Amino acid sequence: MDSKLYLERSENELELAKIIFRITNKKDIQKGVFNIDNPLTFFSSVISHCYYCIFYSAKAYLLNKGIKTAAPEEHKKTFEEFKNLVEKGVIDFELLRLYEKIIIKADTLIGIFNKEKGKRGRFTYRKLSQANYEPAKESLENAKTFFKHIYNLTNEKDIFGP
Repeated sequence: MDSKLYLERSENELELAKIIFRITNKKDIQKGVFNIDNPLTFFSSVISHCYYCIFYSAKAYLLNKGIKTAAPEEHKKTFEEFKNLVEKGVIDFELLRLYEKIIIKADTLIGIFNKEKGKRGRFTYRKLSQANYEPAKESLENAKTFFKHIYNLTNEKDIFGP
């Protein structure tokens, strides 16, 4: 896959995250369009799609720099290569910070980080999904920022042609 396709995939993930966020916040849409009688929250999915937006953006940028990452441990390798470029001063530290934050949130959702287990205990299961509103909102803003900067950086290299 070339860097243009990774950027397109990243943008798709971002747009889907925005849609899911809006649907979760519009109970009338859930009921009227999707026939969901008891309103649901999908904030965990927003966080997940924001993670993939950032992951695919990073893949696009790395590929644009001639750096390929692949399985096994593709996600870890991609993050480490991106981090190396930050440490070399090739890319801004703020983008790495956004990437790290979304990794922590995504990992928390699938239970990888043990330290997050204590935070889960503060909410009842009935409130947990709604409690993800703020993290989802923050993830969405971070993904928008990350995508915008990576898109601009890759376009500076004219990877899309004339």
